[in-house]
Amino acid sequence: MSATLEDIKATLSLVIDPNTNKDLISSKSAKNIKIDGSDVALDVELAYPAKSQFDLIRKSVIASLRALPGMGNVSVNVTSKIVAHSVQRGIKLMPNVKNIIAVASGKGGVGKSTTAVNLALALAAEGAAVGILDADIYGPSQPMMMGISGRPETIDGKTMEPLENHGLQVSSIGFMIDPDEPMVWRGPIVTQALQQLLEQTNWRDLDYLIVDMPPGTGDVQLTLSQKVPVTGAVIVTTPQDIALLDARKGLKMFEKVGIPILGIVENMSTHICSNCGHAEAIFGEGGGEKMCAEYGVDFLGGLPLTMAIREQADSGKPTVVADPDGKIALIYKEIARKLAIKVAEKAKDMTSKFPNITIQNT
Repeated sequence: MSATLEDIKATLSLVIDPNTNKDLISSKSAKNIKIDGSDVALDVELAYPAKSQFDLIRKSVIASLRALPGMGNVSVNVTSKIVAHSVQRGIKLMPNVKNIIAVASGKGGVGKSTTAVNLALALAAEGAAVGILDADIYGPSQPMMMGISGRPETIDGKTMEPLENHGLQVSSIGFMIDPDEPMVWRGPIVTQALQQLLEQTNWRDLDYLIVDMPPGTGDVQLTLSQKVPVTGAVIVTTPQDIALLDARKGLKMFEKVGIPILGIVENMSTHICSNCGHAEAIFGEGGGEKMCAEYGVDFLGGLPLTMAIREQADSGKPTVVADPDGKIALIYKEIARKLAIKVAEKAKDMTSKFPNITIQNT
């Protein structure tokens, strides 16, 4: 006797996605279940990019269904489908970008740009279409970290094409100025430049746009929160008390302007000696996790202070592409997956579902 649809659904409700800790039925991931005699075919659709996890999930589903009595051939197709999620009230989504994620810090020097570029590369490695916007107008570092030089091209004379490397679309003020040229601009010009970079770059169907924010809580942050459709923010800090003090200010600022905090990344958690491998918490320990507990936000992960991360970013090949299967790259990938899951759990954007209502005098 072959298994019924109820049997299959009951079995799938016991299969847990190891990344979300939710079963495939309650999360609505199992779709298009087809029964043909004793054979079963189905799709598993994940709401986050997870190319590296497809095989694991496929095998888990097949093993569970094969345990049912009278089961024949089991065919499982695992895919990811990333959709646009809700943003601040009253702000329209960008037509070619599904989700904008701001990577911010209260103070400079905590490794925010390095974290931003590696998270962007990790999302791309998992199969997402990803762009990175360098919003640090005074100190653009993405051209160097991404190993890109040259000027953006324009096809229509109004917009510019993003430059590309390592599978990412990139836009930065750094592409338009000489590396040694200081940006002696006042706040209003800086915010205007940011909006132009964002809106006049021809982003091509991005699942995620990672915005590498300047440090602090000034004009750029306010412009971003008032005029740009932001899905959520990630705060980067170090365990040091002074960094945490400023990180709290950044967190509070996003809360005030209605941008949800997707989580906190603790950079330079421990120093790993390049000679002997000894790990030491030179900046203190547990600060990021303590801050998460204090504000009820997620701790996405911690990264060690190692020479390799710095050397790889400086050389234009950040860790996730320089050593994709290394220990550090795996930490970045795990943080990126947690981040994408946090985005996937947010309410979907429904503005595209509503018709535009126009009132005419008749």
